[in-house]
This record gives sequence, structure tokens and C-alpha cells, in this order.
Amino acid sequence: MTALETVREQLKPGKLFINGRSEDAASGKTIDVFNPATGEKLTTVPDGDAADVDRAVAAARASFERKNWRGMDPSKKEKILWAISELLAKHKEELAVLESMENGKTLREAAGADVEPAIDAFRYYAGWVRKIYGETIPVDGPFLNYTLREPVGVVGAIVPWNYPLQIAVWKVAPALACGCSVVLKPSEFTPLTALKLAEYCVEAGVPEGVVNVVTGYGPTAGEALGRHMDVDKISFTGSIRTARALLKASAESNLKRLSLELGGKSPNIIFPDCDMEAALKSAFWGIFANKGEVCSAGSRLLLHAEIHDKFLDALVDRAQKLKVGDPLDKTTMMGSQISAIQLERILSYIRSGMEEGAKLLCGGERDTEGAKARGFFVKPTVFSEVKPHMKIAQEEIFGPVLAAMRFRDAEEAVEIANGTIYGLVSAVWTRDIGLAHRLAGEIKAGSVWINTYNGFDTGSPFGGYKQSGFGRDLGAYALEQYTNVKSVWVNLA
Repeated sequence: MTALETVREQLKPGKLFINGRSEDAASGKTIDVFNPATGEKLTTVPDGDAADVDRAVAAARASFERKNWRGMDPSKKEKILWAISELLAKHKEELAVLESMENGKTLREAAGADVEPAIDAFRYYAGWVRKIYGETIPVDGPFLNYTLREPVGVVGAIVPWNYPLQIAVWKVAPALACGCSVVLKPSEFTPLTALKLAEYCVEAGVPEGVVNVVTGYGPTAGEALGRHMDVDKISFTGSIRTARALLKASAESNLKRLSLELGGKSPNIIFPDCDMEAALKSAFWGIFANKGEVCSAGSRLLLHAEIHDKFLDALVDRAQKLKVGDPLDKTTMMGSQISAIQLERILSYIRSGMEEGAKLLCGGERDTEGAKARGFFVKPTVFSEVKPHMKIAQEEIFGPVLAAMRFRDAEEAVEIANGTIYGLVSAVWTRDIGLAHRLAGEIKAGSVWINTYNGFDTGSPFGGYKQSGFGRDLGAYALEQYTNVKSVWVNLA
């Protein structure tokens, strides 16, 4: 049986996952889950709300207070996290198909950019379980002073639809490594792999109540999680608007800690002395990978005036040849946008770019050829003559739309690069290593890639400056989000 056949056979109505059991929503309401590439209804999941969040948080709190996870021997917890990674690896093909079907991304991207990083993250954080410890501090007086790193408590993890499994694991794996209990709220568009993740956690040996999943909408389930008095920390990836609501909810409830990753409008800066072929390939995939639904998309292409026209000609030629279509077809290079709402959002930005005077070089419309008429496909779109003040140069589109701008020197490039409310990632392409390091210091972004783009590793932190958020996912830095530091003083006199 193929992975696709296995997934279709297993597609049954989903359930909430609370205290190790599958449950319906208290209201009995459900949400339809669709394949955005075909319009096919895949299944339903519960429309969870505050009552369901209450049950999930109660289960998480009970497990935390019982210490059945945080009090477990570190070596055993380490083995369990590694076992989760093995289960993800065992079911890699089915998870990739499921992710492709609920998200619209290509099968290649689902496997390589969602499932593989999720496997690696559990392996990485398994290795941290026995390395989270405090230190002794020399202090004045007859005292022994030492610190403890303790789990923060119950974590609410709210994750988006663009990389559903990967970003869920970015939060669940370090939280578990630190000894926390978790309530995961996936996007209503892509809840299916989150539910699978919870099942694998229990199968691997995570005690009941430690990992819970509540499916539902942001204004109901997400808001309830953000306001819950018994949630100690929220880790959120998504929009600035939702982040503001979560900050307000925290302020009006128990001042729970938040870490926020909120997207970007990232500059990809190309100088004339770079490796042109490598820069061209990275600029291409920097915007068209995952159909542009990427928080780190290189959506602003800053080209030196000397190479501007030649570079764009080559890029547009490639964009026009990009195969858009069935995400499950291994030859497809770009799949479907997530929803009709997102499709219209992208098309409205394209209209805005033309109205403001940007020059449309290719794409710019919905792709309705053949079977694609049933899905939410957009032709790869490239604009030139974009001015830094234009809407398409300032706001996150979250689609396959590239805004190309011309610059004449490094100072102008930095000014344009820093000229938005965002500061997530950036890139600099040049063989002048001194210039590259200088710009890395001047660009206000959480990541600066030099002569590469979208460089990720589980061991390296990821997060933003300015309104791209605060706190970090990945690496040792993520552990700070899920622990409290306690200072202990002992009088030795």
C-alpha cells in the first residue's frame, strides 16, 4: 500500500487529544478540513472552544503537579524524545502526504522542510534533557549560592498553517526537554499532523496529560488559551494582529510569558561581485518555496543598479518556467495557496502594486489552467520598479510575489533593508567579506545569511527584531523560553 493509500484509508473524523484520550468538543461542533489544491473535503475536526481548553489545561496542570514527566529520570525522558523522532521517521512518507494534502505544499517540501526538521528537532532536544542545569555563583559573605533551571509549567503552543508539523515540534520538543506540559493549538486549516504528533508522543512513552491538542479557531480556542489563568507561557508563531491580542490577554490575566515569531518582509541584497548563479537560485527559491507562504521569504529583492536588469531577466525567465500544479505530483515545483481568503489577499496586493506604479514582469493572476481551477493557485509573480514606500514593499504578502528594488551603494541598501516594521531575516550576497560582515552588523534582523538563503539548523536560534517578535525558537536559546531560573542561598556560617 502506498503512503497516499494509507493516508486516505486512515482519514477519519479527528478528535481533540486531551489527557491521552481522543474526545469530541464539548459543543459537538466540527470544522471541515479541505485540500486547498483540489477543494476536496478531507475530514472534520472538533471546533474546540473555552470549555475544551479548560479540560486540556487541567490535564496539563495535573500532569505537571504530579511530576509524572518533569520528575521522570532524565535518561528516560531522553530516550522517549528520541523514540518520538523514530516514530516520526517511521511514518515520514505518510506524514508528508498528509501535510501536502492539508496545506497544498508540494510533497517534496512537506517531506524535506516539515517532516525532516521535526525529526531532527526531537533528536536535538533529546540530547539537551541531561544538560539543562544551573551554576554556582561566587557571592560575598559565608554563603553558597547556586541556580536551578526549572520548567516554566504549562505551555500553550499556538502554531500556523504554513509549516504545521515543523513549527509545532519547534515548540513541543524544547518544552518537553525542559519538563513542561503542553497544550497545542494548531491552525484550523492544518490540524491533522498535530493530532498525529500527539499520538506518537503517547506511543513513545510521554505520560497522559503532558501533551494535549485542542483544534479550533483563533478567536475561540486560541483566545481562551491566551487568557487562561493556569497557562504559564504562550509560544506563538503567526500574525502581528494575533500577537497583540495575546499580549493584551496576558496583561489582563496572569501576566503569562510570551515568545512571538511574527513574520517578516525580508531583504535579499545582491551585489555585483557575488556568485551570480548561486544568488539567482536562492532569490528564486527564497520567494517561491512553499508558494511564498514563508515567514522568512526573501520577498524584497534588492539589486545593485549594475546588475539589476540582467538579474531580473534571468529570474523572470525561471519564474515563467516554474511548474505549478498538483502538490502530490513529484514533478510539481509550486503548489496551492492555503485558502480562498489567502488567495484573495495575495491578488489584492498584486492589484495594489500595479496601482502604485510598480512594473509587473510576470504572473500577477490566479492560475486556473485545467485541474488547477478547483484549487487556490497563483502564478509566480515578479514586480520591478518597486519603491520602498509601496505597500508591496512594506507589508507581508505571504505569497509568491517578489518586489525588486534598485540600489546604488551599501548605505542605500541598508537604509532600504531596515525601512520596514519587520526584522526577521535578511541576506547579503558579495565576495567582499568585510562588506558582508559590516552589513551583518547594520541590518536589523534576527538572522543574516551571507552568500546563502534560508539557512536553518535545529541548533541555531531563529526569531526576529522589531515587530517580527521576541524570543527565539531552536537551539539552546529556546530552552530559556521554557524554564525559570531560581537562585538558592545557603548560609554556611
